[in-house]
Amino acid sequence: MVLALHDQWIWDSWYAHDGNRWHAYFLKANKSLGDPDLRHFNVTQGHAVSDDLVHWEHLGTCLAPSRRPAWDDKTTWTGSVVKDDHGLWHLFFTGTSAAEDAMYQRVGHATSTDMHNWQRVGDGLCLDLVGPNAKYYEAEWARGFWHDRAMRDPWVMKDPYGNGWLMYFTARVPGADEANEGGAIGFATSSDLNTWELQPPVFSGSYGQLEVPQVFEVSGKWYCLFCTADIHWSERQKNEAGVPPVTGNHYLVADNPRGPWRVAPGFLDGGLPCRRYAARILKRDDELVILGFDDNGKENFIGHVRDPQTVHVDPDGLLFISQHAP
Repeated sequence: MVLALHDQWIWDSWYAHDGNRWHAYFLKANKSLGDPDLRHFNVTQGHAVSDDLVHWEHLGTCLAPSRRPAWDDKTTWTGSVVKDDHGLWHLFFTGTSAAEDAMYQRVGHATSTDMHNWQRVGDGLCLDLVGPNAKYYEAEWARGFWHDRAMRDPWVMKDPYGNGWLMYFTARVPGADEANEGGAIGFATSSDLNTWELQPPVFSGSYGQLEVPQVFEVSGKWYCLFCTADIHWSERQKNEAGVPPVTGNHYLVADNPRGPWRVAPGFLDGGLPCRRYAARILKRDDELVILGFDDNGKENFIGHVRDPQTVHVDPDGLLFISQHAP
């Protein structure tokens, strides 16, 4: 009972629990495009609900690119959903514009009272790589060195040690000698979810990109899940990982959500071709489970979210996935 649509591909997904049911949000595009690579630029966001993360009721499209011209009139990509202290739901998402050929990514903000009908806050734009701390990022597109100006996949959570909110996002840092050493987890803070302050990245290096970050805590240890491709491992990471490069999901570990973060040993969940990408780890009852979309490579792209699989924590605080799928 995977999370799937008959006539559309599904890929990146993120989740929220309303106290009774799970809500899945996901990127989707029509299979009639033919080439799955075209899905990225013909995208809308879908919404489904479930009691158990296995059986899903689809509710349709919940967000789409703005009408032109706008900063997000080309794509509305991956994000996260949180509820504020007053019960209002907030969606943070990635946007790109047609005027920039979707090469510059920025973070948007919308709100909802029913978790489905989202209204952009103002024009929707809430964070860009500008201001004094932009110097810590590859704030301009490094043409010929990397394929885009990265600022995407915002993950927002309450500050566990303060009164505000934290945002993590996929980014890059300047000055890397090797393109695959430039990947970073960007960082921003807010007191109210509306006004955000760009901060220096909390991690950089090891990979060309650390996509779809998710930060969570288990038994006092902090984890930052991310995904990356085998072609985006740095030479240093190839030598230090102890496993050959694969495509899939791995994680950073820290004692505090602000870091310092370090790459966990090995690689959590990967393969060639990749089976599960852009994964999320959720707490379902008393267990951790991982969900991600079924990739299987361009020639055999599947495009649905696989059923949840159990994740365990070993005595050293490292994650591993049960070998027995449900």
